[in-house]
Amino acid sequence: MYRILIIEDENDINNMIKAALGKAGYECVQAFSGTEGVLYAKTEKFSLILLDLMLPGITGEEALTKIKEIQNTPVIVISAKDSLDSKVELLTAGADDYITKPFELKELLARVAVQIRRYSGTHEDKAEKLQYKDIALYKDSFKVTVKEDPIDLTKQEFRILELLMLHPDRVFSKQDIYDYAWDDYYIGEDKTINVHISNIRKKLKTVSDEDYIETVWGIGFKMK
Repeated sequence: MYRILIIEDENDINNMIKAALGKAGYECVQAFSGTEGVLYAKTEKFSLILLDLMLPGITGEEALTKIKEIQNTPVIVISAKDSLDSKVELLTAGADDYITKPFELKELLARVAVQIRRYSGTHEDKAEKLQYKDIALYKDSFKVTVKEDPIDLTKQEFRILELLMLHPDRVFSKQDIYDYAWDDYYIGEDKTINVHISNIRKKLKTVSDEDYIETVWGIGFKMK
């Protein structure tokens, strides 16, 4: 999964961006100051960083310089500064793109997708693979194999299995799973998730006797 660091001190804006990106299938980490953002950049790897300029701690401009020294991750600057000189200075300093506040979420998502596509094309394995025991999941080719035998999954089944394999030790609630696998809001319908989990189990059973998915009663599901 692509991970995005959001460095924005306004809670409402930070949370709004996180919700939109999460719905689009991205994993988000939130930072609320320039100092905190740089610390995350030092300790974790991201596919993209969204950076506000007016930040407590160190400024966005300072954070940009430090981040680019740490990792070659694309950075989209988000700022109310809309002068041409400001944009040129930031792009020259290493920003990969610039979006002016206020912005439309659709535009932000499009710019995010463009930068991640460019970055992944040169820095990541295009056949990005998740492995858990004998299950191999190839994210870009939408392919799943068990002991090298392919199984056919629907889009939602693939996304559910992908989420569980990303963090095999974590228990995911039905809401977690629904939010990740569907572009919609969870309305507390247990049957939908249960049916899809059951279908995944049946398809895995066609090529392996092992039980890969565990039900944690009253909480959700995890890899076994």
